[in-house]
Amino acid sequence: MAADLLPHLRRAHDHIDRHYASALDLDGLARVAGVSKYHFARSFEAAYGLTPIRYLTRRRVERAQDLLRSANLTVTEICFLVGFSSLGSFSTRFTQLVGETPTAYRDRWAALGGPRVPGCYLFMHGPGRLGRASGQQVRNLREARTARPA
Repeated sequence: MAADLLPHLRRAHDHIDRHYASALDLDGLARVAGVSKYHFARSFEAAYGLTPIRYLTRRRVERAQDLLRSANLTVTEICFLVGFSSLGSFSTRFTQLVGETPTAYRDRWAALGGPRVPGCYLFMHGPGRLGRASGQQVRNLREARTARPA
């Protein structure tokens, strides 16, 4: 891959990070990068190890994890807030990438306690950077997972 293509790929990568909740497609992302969609798809995967659409899906699931940990929203509300158009596809992809359903993930984090952001605030002001787990929260969750009886 040519080094002069990397800034174009980075532009599309950053665009996905900023606009993950929007309806993004391969044609639009290739336009952001300024290259043909086939060249873009191959080059993006070579540079980042994932196709652009898989990267978008992963980004949406990561953001859903943040919201499931910190927001007082339903799984359905989070599904649509992060850009999925179907609760079924959201649940399937989330389970494939995380290893448990969105509801089970949220319930495990809720059991650890911690403040929850009201859903009305998120809908009025946007999710922003809410919901980043602290290192201690992650350690507590890992301990709770390993202590769970089989």
